[in-house]
Amino acid sequence: MNILLASNNTHKREEFSRMLGAHTIILPKELGLSFDFEEDKPTFTENALGKALALAESAPKNMVVLADDSGLCVDALGGGPGVRTARYGMETFGRQLESDERNTFLLENLAHLKSPSERSAQFVCALALVVDKHRIFTICESVHGQIAATGYGKGGFGYDPVFYVTEAGKTMAELTDDEKDHYSHRGRATRHLITLLGEIS
Repeated sequence: MNILLASNNTHKREEFSRMLGAHTIILPKELGLSFDFEEDKPTFTENALGKALALAESAPKNMVVLADDSGLCVDALGGGPGVRTARYGMETFGRQLESDERNTFLLENLAHLKSPSERSAQFVCALALVVDKHRIFTICESVHGQIAATGYGKGGFGYDPVFYVTEAGKTMAELTDDEKDHYSHRGRATRHLITLLGEIS
């Protein structure tokens, strides 16, 4: 099945392509579609659904649209950065930060917290799948862990180096691709998606 991903994030495309090997993931730009959605809703699920529905309006007929909205929720930050994960630090610095800058800013904000229990966090992934106007589905999964004292590992992207997966005993960036697909929020959500795609295909 050809699946149009409501994103121009190549990292997300790589992860979905790896996990959905039986399906082909296509980016909007590959079809000549301009896609830029303002993620201004209060929940990951609402943002994912909004993206999927917006792209479905211009998608080729009979093409399934998949959207993902994911983020980091740190308990000590009141659940933040949450839906503003990609924009974390903008209000302080007045510009969009690079991934390593966001990680440094996060570690600085949590530097006074020494106990792992004080640095608890979760990665959340919400998926929205639009098959047609009558078949619209959402999935939400998460993985719990802590924010490490410093970054570890060279894999993954975003906050992966500073997110310690308790169950795995490693940061997300230290996991192999297979381990990440097993433990991660996106991996868990995608397993539900695979079941769903099997039911509708």
